[in-house]
Amino acid sequence: MRNKKCFIKNKRGVMNKEYKYGLSILIVDDEEGIRHGLKNLFKKNGFSEYSASNFDEAIIIAQKHSLDAAVVDIRLKTDKNGIDLLKELKNIEPDIVIIIITGYGSIDTAVKAMKEGASDYILKPIDNRKLVDTINKNFQIRDLKNENAYLKNELLNQYINYEFITKNKQLKSIIREVDKIKNNPITILITGESGTGKEVLSKYIHFTSNRKEERFVSINCAALSENLLLSELFGHERGSFTGAIEKKIGKFELANKGTLFLDEIGDMSLDIQSKLLKVIEENSFERVGGIKSINVDARLIAATNKDLKKLIKEGSFRQDLYYRINVVSFNISPLRDRKEDIPLLIYHLMNKYSLMYNKKSLKISDKAIAFLNSYHWPGNVRELENIVNQAVLLSANDYLNIDIIKRNIPSDEKVENEKLTIDITTVSSLKQKIDSIIELYETNIINQFLLKNGFNKSKTARELLITRKTLRQKMKKYNLN
Repeated sequence: MRNKKCFIKNKRGVMNKEYKYGLSILIVDDEEGIRHGLKNLFKKNGFSEYSASNFDEAIIIAQKHSLDAAVVDIRLKTDKNGIDLLKELKNIEPDIVIIIITGYGSIDTAVKAMKEGASDYILKPIDNRKLVDTINKNFQIRDLKNENAYLKNELLNQYINYEFITKNKQLKSIIREVDKIKNNPITILITGESGTGKEVLSKYIHFTSNRKEERFVSINCAALSENLLLSELFGHERGSFTGAIEKKIGKFELANKGTLFLDEIGDMSLDIQSKLLKVIEENSFERVGGIKSINVDARLIAATNKDLKKLIKEGSFRQDLYYRINVVSFNISPLRDRKEDIPLLIYHLMNKYSLMYNKKSLKISDKAIAFLNSYHWPGNVRELENIVNQAVLLSANDYLNIDIIKRNIPSDEKVENEKLTIDITTVSSLKQKIDSIIELYETNIINQFLLKNGFNKSKTARELLITRKTLRQKMKKYNLN
């Protein structure tokens, strides 16, 4: 187990992180008694400890093992001292926490070591508790630096949206199933058209599970070339390829103890698929250009808008990987098949973007909702969000600007043509297909008459040659209220 954290109270009662189990520390001192004492100290505190008496021994250990920290005596009985060793250790492992041990007579040298990259220094005789506290403190600083770099790239949008908005029976059933399995470290596959909310569901799984205090890391497998995706997933060592001027931490390491979301996994190359399969099976990997095995505990959630079984038959997706990622799977239906969610999503998105743009809460007319409800939404929730976002931003009064909305939605003729397209994978019979087409036309016809008549139900019913009761029933069925 690597880099596990627990919490202890300091003198003021504030909870601080204490890093213990599975972290590796190198002790470098030419006095055997000090090495022996520090090894026992770190062993009791749950660290994996290594020791060396000189520069050369320390370098051999550092090249062989992945080190989190080093405690180095500044004076070594060799041609190379602790500062020389510090520089070389930093070259091998830039993130390593190095604590310098020094006597009163060499404080100036210790300060010089700090300028060269040492994390801190401890005066002899060594206070064991102070040494462990100093190491824990510097682990916190190191992790904060890594988290800040990650957050700059991943959380530019300050609103982490993991609330899955729905009143659709099928999706509510999926949420209930998710709640049963979300605390188990199993791989999950989420399928559905682009923009249906696959990433939102993955965030819901993470942020409501027992991993919610750790990182949620996402990557789009279709957005990067094979070489870039390899580096992004697994990281790389300095000098492993042209342009690799420093070591890079990959998404798997960032997601350790948390969740890694692989979007559009169907676009991943076979070579990377084989590497991913190995990580899932062994819970370990090597960085690009590296030889050290890095253990990782990241819950994997994969998503795709493609038919993976079809890709397997075509030879572009590994069957063994499919079985590994498909321990549990959920399919999110397109927005056109869950029209009852459209008003809910509209109000949710209006509130979200009103808050983002520091606007007072906007209202939306029944006509605008009906107009949005009649559209086919080929881009699903993502398209709806884009339109509401722009409408909130550009609306100048109390109501969402319907003209802005209409400007971004295709003409009725285009909508009608799109509505003729039925997803045959969800159709079990000819009757079901015909019924689906009838419902699509019926919804649009009723909606158009309601819009024309200013939502006057009596007039609309007369023009459609149906009773007012029948109209009310159909409006309720198609969520046109």
